[in-house]
Amino acid sequence: MAVKFRDYYEILEVDRSATQDEIRKSFRKLARKYHPDVAEDKETAEEKFKELNEAYEVLSDPEKRQTYD
Repeated sequence: MAVKFRDYYEILEVDRSATQDEIRKSFRKLARKYHPDVAEDKETAEEKFKELNEAYEVLSDPEKRQTYD
């Protein structure tokens, strides 16, 4: 079974050259939008929120980001 590639930059809606600050700001904005407690469509929001967290975990850590890139 093939693993589907996830573009963390696309998930966080940032450019590949984004700074740590830009990544953090985008994550916070999107996390507020898709948080399961505030979103209308809870199931979709929960899945999107998990993707956001996964992407942020990698891109916010310089070592993990370098490995990912």
